[in-house]
Amino acid sequence: MAREFIKDINEGFRGTGIKAGILKCAADFEGVTVDLELMARAAARAQIETGIPLMVHSYPTGHVARRQIEIFREEGVDLTRVKIDHSNDTTDIEYLRWILDQGCYLGLDRYPGRLVSPEARTATMKTLIDQGYGDKLCPSHDCICLHIHKERPDGTIPEEHDFFRSNVDQYLYIHRHVIPDLVEMGVSDATVRSLFVDNPRRFFAGE
Repeated sequence: MAREFIKDINEGFRGTGIKAGILKCAADFEGVTVDLELMARAAARAQIETGIPLMVHSYPTGHVARRQIEIFREEGVDLTRVKIDHSNDTTDIEYLRWILDQGCYLGLDRYPGRLVSPEARTATMKTLIDQGYGDKLCPSHDCICLHIHKERPDGTIPEEHDFFRSNVDQYLYIHRHVIPDLVEMGVSDATVRSLFVDNPRRFFAGE
């Protein structure tokens, strides 16, 4: 599996010449299963070989990143090249600080989200900024831009997707809500730029 990842990065997908610029592995509520550990180790080895960043789908409610990071450390990954995503599905500051203290970035990427209110997500981000972690936070939407509309039993297709009803702002949600809330909380323009411009750039560039 690692060899396939490396080939996609160095040569391109299936002869297309289109090269991957980031790796991804995942684990969810079931934790890091045997198969998911295999994927994580393959992604880790490909990351070491190629140097490109590694984004990680995780399940913060179950502290799943603890095991994921343990695997990456065993494989020798530079954890500053790792971003643990969906991390704002929890307000557990101690757990989030632990991830950051390992050197990883945090993907605060589920706005507006379901499990935690948008206001609580932003308050958690502000707390982490105040505690000195602002240069490791990457807030974003995790928003689906192309919705596959489910067919109704009668064969008709709804014009509006469920995801749109839960977030009518779509990709403008952060600009319309999160950034103004951060500014109102006292976050500086320089820090806002760092969150949305400088931090992602440094993550991708490996700076």
